[in-house]
Amino acid sequence: MVGSPPKKRRVKAKDRKFYVAGIGGFHTAPGWEMENLAALTGERQVLIPPRERGFVPFPETPRLVIDRSLGRAPADWELFHDYRLVSDRMKSLLETLDSEGVRFVRCETRYQDGRAAPTYWLCDVIRVLDAVDEEKSVLEIEYPTPGRKVYNLRRRSSLIFKEDSVGEAHIFRLLFYPMVVCDQVLKDACKEAGVRGIGFTDTTKY
Repeated sequence: MVGSPPKKRRVKAKDRKFYVAGIGGFHTAPGWEMENLAALTGERQVLIPPRERGFVPFPETPRLVIDRSLGRAPADWELFHDYRLVSDRMKSLLETLDSEGVRFVRCETRYQDGRAAPTYWLCDVIRVLDAVDEEKSVLEIEYPTPGRKVYNLRRRSSLIFKEDSVGEAHIFRLLFYPMVVCDQVLKDACKEAGVRGIGFTDTTKY
């Protein structure tokens, strides 16, 4: 059963903290698979988002099969290629806090024996921001080709964000590194809602 959605909250800019919204909390293999992945990817191995993020029209509805003999059931927040797989609870939380930053596609979900299973959604964080304050941050910047730069965060980094670039966003992607970032408001909402499967790393200690 989905709990009540979190209320929107505001925090003062000076108190605002940011986190890498990663995967965490589990040490066992997931017991689920996308039954019609080949149809969704056009026979490719990876489900690739369009340049503008979001979803292209799929030829058929994604079919998620949960097989507990393979491992655990999906949590509220799972990595799925360059997207996320989220529960109803997580979808409700994200839509309440930051509906403009995310998009969803509903999956047909069932157990391996054919019984109906809880609803899950493919989720994409579509907001992409050039929001890192490079002068105040500790990071390496590489220029692989003329006119193009990327962040190299393989070494220990400390990312500081420009408040005027982030604005009221609670979740977003970095423009120059494949990372999803959220703020303290979203982190606190996940804790209050009992969301499972998401991990948070302070961006100043990444």
